[in-house]
Amino acid sequence: MAANNSEPILEEEEGGGRGVKLEAEEAGEGKAGAAAAAASASATQAPATMLHRSGSRPQLDLSGAAIHGNLEDRNPTILLPNQSDDISHLALDIGGSLIKLVYFSRHAEHSNEDKRKISMKRKLGMFNGGRRSYPILGGRLHFVKFETGKLNECLDFISSKQLHRGGVDSPSWRSGAQPDNIVIKATGGGAFKYADLFKDRLGVSLEKEDEMDCLVAGANFLLKSIRHEALTHMDGQKEYVQIDQNDLFPFLLVNVGSGVSIIKVDGHGKFERVSGTNVGGGTYWGLGRLMTKCKSFDELLELSQRGDNSTIDMLVGDIYGGLDYSKIGLSASTIASSFGKTISDNKELSDYRPEDISLSLLRMISYNIGQISYLNALRYGLKRIFFGGFFIRGHAYTMDAISFAIHFWSKGEAKAMFLRHEGFLGALGAFMSYEKHGLDDLRIHHLVERFPMGAPCVGGKIHGPPLGDLNEKISWMEKFVQKGTQITAPVPIGFPATTGMGGFERPTAKGDILRSDASAALNVGVLHLVPTLDVFPLLEDPKMYEPNTIDLDLDEFKYWFKVLSDHLPDLVNKAVASEGGTDDAKRRGDAFAHAFSAHLARLMEEPAAYGKFGLANLLELREECLREFQFVDAYVSIKQRENEASLAVLPDLLMELDSMNEEARLLALIEGVLAANIFDWGSRACVDLYHKGTIIEIYRMSRKKMQRPWRIDDFDMFKKRMLADKKDQPYKRALLFVDNSGADVVLGMIPLARELLRHGTEVVLVANSLPALNDVTANELPEIVAEAAKHCGILRKAAEAGGLIVDAMAGIRDDPKDEPVSVPLMVVENGCGSPCIDFRQVSSELAVAAKDADLLILEGMGRALHTNLNARVKCDTLKLAMIKNQRLAEKLFNGNIYDCICKFEPVP
Repeated sequence: MAANNSEPILEEEEGGGRGVKLEAEEAGEGKAGAAAAAASASATQAPATMLHRSGSRPQLDLSGAAIHGNLEDRNPTILLPNQSDDISHLALDIGGSLIKLVYFSRHAEHSNEDKRKISMKRKLGMFNGGRRSYPILGGRLHFVKFETGKLNECLDFISSKQLHRGGVDSPSWRSGAQPDNIVIKATGGGAFKYADLFKDRLGVSLEKEDEMDCLVAGANFLLKSIRHEALTHMDGQKEYVQIDQNDLFPFLLVNVGSGVSIIKVDGHGKFERVSGTNVGGGTYWGLGRLMTKCKSFDELLELSQRGDNSTIDMLVGDIYGGLDYSKIGLSASTIASSFGKTISDNKELSDYRPEDISLSLLRMISYNIGQISYLNALRYGLKRIFFGGFFIRGHAYTMDAISFAIHFWSKGEAKAMFLRHEGFLGALGAFMSYEKHGLDDLRIHHLVERFPMGAPCVGGKIHGPPLGDLNEKISWMEKFVQKGTQITAPVPIGFPATTGMGGFERPTAKGDILRSDASAALNVGVLHLVPTLDVFPLLEDPKMYEPNTIDLDLDEFKYWFKVLSDHLPDLVNKAVASEGGTDDAKRRGDAFAHAFSAHLARLMEEPAAYGKFGLANLLELREECLREFQFVDAYVSIKQRENEASLAVLPDLLMELDSMNEEARLLALIEGVLAANIFDWGSRACVDLYHKGTIIEIYRMSRKKMQRPWRIDDFDMFKKRMLADKKDQPYKRALLFVDNSGADVVLGMIPLARELLRHGTEVVLVANSLPALNDVTANELPEIVAEAAKHCGILRKAAEAGGLIVDAMAGIRDDPKDEPVSVPLMVVENGCGSPCIDFRQVSSELAVAAKDADLLILEGMGRALHTNLNARVKCDTLKLAMIKNQRLAEKLFNGNIYDCICKFEPVP
């Protein structure tokens, strides 16, 4: 997943004030268009939408608008110096049982770009392209639930974070201003019932929004913006579904609350309630409470896990002496009549087990909801049916029962689908009813879901505040570590073997079980809004692209669970050492280990808990967890040491390479990249090698083993392309995705980049935005290149041309043997902080750099094997990696550890 490196539209002015930078929309507008936009409010209005917008928040303030920056830019930025950066921060859905909050918080980062980065962006033409005329603010959308019966806890939460005043990070709060007439959007019956209480406690007015409007708006946003929001649930197995944005409408939305509303959605703001039933969640809860004496809805659901409905329901086999009614396709286990056996039994209510009553009720109501929903879908010719509402609540057996009903009545032609954020549809819709919510312009690649340390819901309880700020986290960490809390997963509850499924066969879940509600419920993370992310433009088919090479099934996850768990103590030691080994660092290290172990335990318990999760997501989860405990770069000292050692021998390596003919040199360069890729602190096998010699000794040993043929060996094809086909017309621009610091980048990828520069090819080194293991970052690369350039004229001139060396380098003299080079060497960040890369979400600067690229080089296991081994792009691609994991070598290639791949994929 992509890193939180957003580049907020709202930026600090040089003079210390705040303002909004607004960029012209069309590339052809130029200065005249920008000036017109600065003078006219109509040029900066938000895009039109079908949903009603309230004017309860300030609009764009164009007073004092002026062109900002270089007036020679075709579309210069417009600065709005008097614009408040307040946007809508909070919306609520107050139901009879639960209060759902959606609130916004800003990203903490407001990094200023240095001269080097500005120069590089100008080289790429990034200041000449059009941007949105309506600013999208980088930040986070949080989702929180409270029981309505504990409304005061909800009010305390809002007050502690000052969400009703824009949040503690807002300018109005920092300035001490006390705005009057604060309005919060709310939907649900509680918006009316508790309006006075909100006014008394928080001094705010609740502006009521229509429930149905909010429900549909929330569903549309989720299905449009979240990649794997929808899922199916059959036989206890979850499967995430990617919805085609161009084929979303029409669909049926079934909201199962106390009653049931069935809504036909034809587009954004276009919907009609076409049907419904008064038999819904309230019916289940009401009848269940009367018959079982349960005191909560969840308690009633939990009873159903241990129920056997065959003691209460009349089955087909009860009527036909244990036989099927095969003539009309009914098996003996089919429910003929819910509660039918109680007619003839000479029993009182107290003679029946509450567990059996609960299960029979659950099936009766779920099957009827499924049947009515399918009949309406049939009526309107719809194949997609989405279910949500209080009755669903991520409950595994409820979803299974509804899914089987839809499957049975449609004969497999229709599927029931559920939404991960289904409990927040109304609150999201209310949030979007603000005039300035900033979500209309978001696309699926702008949203990154992360799971902070409060997310693992183990044993049905959230450990620590679900969305607390730093102080809350530290407080929880201290208690967590001091008490030595053991995080354990609950044991799934088995079902008896004798049940009927109301018109169809009983589902056959793995192990004959369905998970309990606590373990099967889906976790809802925090949505990061990162407007500086884009889809990699060279993907051949973005809709079909899947980054992960191997599916993370249960067996695969168990393996990686052990790998990551075994690696954890060493990672904690390095993280603590990177911060000087202080007591504070040790405390945070212990808390990180507990928290990441909780994530792993949660995923072992329910692999689908965090959505569709691949190995790339799992590795990024670890890095995000480290950052959450303020470990910025656990391997920083190791990287510095290895960079210095490798740079010391680089001049000798370049001299050796220059003594070879062109063909031998190209082979040596590829061998060098593969040999240097052994320096990987994420691989246990490679870490063990560090004890066998110095970096240079290990590198030379690795070079000696680089004998062809490799496991995949397309070198001859690449050589022909480079030295024959491209001799007179070299590649225009090459993107080199680099991997590890030290020898990997210094002795492997930089010499390869130098060769491409020698051929007249522009080179863009692509590196991580944020640290991950010992991977080199885009912030570190310019200094490494500058040091390397002290010994090489080719690199120095290319680095100067690419803006990597801004100031004159004293004491550097040209080597007369070096050829003059005018093509630039540049560095861009990839937009992520993981050992892998997902091309569906890359930095905007990488997306711009890729548009003129005709060669892609992916180096390393994370970017070329774990992800993107099967990815197809629109230009020539070279994938280089050493396989440093025996299981992966066997699984992918039936090979061995330390095998190498040189996979060249030319475009026709």
